[in-house]
Amino acid sequence: MREHSYAVYLMTNTRRGVLYVGVTANLQYRAQQHREHLLPGFTDRHGCTCLVWFEMHTDVESAIHREKLIKRWRRDWKFALVEARNPEWGDLYPALIGEAEYPWHEPPAVPGFGGPGSTLRFGRDDREG
Repeated sequence: MREHSYAVYLMTNTRRGVLYVGVTANLQYRAQQHREHLLPGFTDRHGCTCLVWFEMHTDVESAIHREKLIKRWRRDWKFALVEARNPEWGDLYPALIGEAEYPWHEPPAVPGFGGPGSTLRFGRDDREG
């Protein structure tokens, strides 16, 4: 049986600018589509060509659930999500295609982002399960 992975991701036009939340089974290809303005719609209209955050899931249901949760978050919560791992808002696409190192790090347990010691919740339904 073939294993699949799904990415929930954030694209932006500039640091702390317009944010787009998406989900895909092929992050490299989808980010390229956004960068080259091949997808008409929100990201094209707003120039969201910079991949600043993503997380991987093993099943599509959990990825879609996470995407929907993040879409309901306030902007400042989304900013905090990006800045916890990518404080400089670096474009992750070059690292995604193997041309650079990832400019981000694994943060210590951050309240509200899951993991041990997480106490703050960003939304009513932001609990796993």
